[in-house]
Amino acid sequence: MQLKIPKVDDFEVTGRGEAKAWQAAEWAPLARVGKGGATYATRAKVVYSATGLYFLVECEDRRLTATMTRDGDDIYNEDVVEVFLWPDESQPLYFEYEISPLGVELPILVPNQNGTFFGWLPWHYEGERQTRRATSVRGGPKASGAAVEGWTAEFFIPFALFKGLGNVPPRSGTRWRGNIYRIDYDEKPASHWEWTPMDGPSFHNFRQFGVMIFA
Repeated sequence: MQLKIPKVDDFEVTGRGEAKAWQAAEWAPLARVGKGGATYATRAKVVYSATGLYFLVECEDRRLTATMTRDGDDIYNEDVVEVFLWPDESQPLYFEYEISPLGVELPILVPNQNGTFFGWLPWHYEGERQTRRATSVRGGPKASGAAVEGWTAEFFIPFALFKGLGNVPPRSGTRWRGNIYRIDYDEKPASHWEWTPMDGPSFHNFRQFGVMIFA
């Protein structure tokens, strides 16, 4: 899969995708995979500026399965959107960002050596290195267990957070590898969606990530 990422000026993140900059990007659908039974529509947009990457992910839903309120917790065990970014293919390192419907985040750098991987939380996570993020909910309250029609995540990942990785910041024509993922826990087993199809049960197979091309 390939995704062309338009360049825009920086803008405020509200969780509702209101900025005019989003008009520059096309929606990329996420396909349902695995054994989960939920068929909710899920789609994403990506743009970038001189300072970082912006993501907008819309998730149809019926219930917010989200109880965690502390950043850095294992939010992947509840409803979540995940982004994987592998800027430099010469390094077995990629960045993973997760956000829940309640706006709780998990940013980690993942060393992955032949399928053995684990994440490291960012150091000096402040100032220009800190993400900006917001979520909104449709058809119900932003509350654990709430009945809803869907939720949206909008977030900004600064290039300063990638310090130490190669191929950063990107320029026009730069190619990164990456993926966009969603997990929903309304039913068991959990339902999964992904932008780029992955072989096998692990969505951490970074060598199968799609291609992101900066315009």
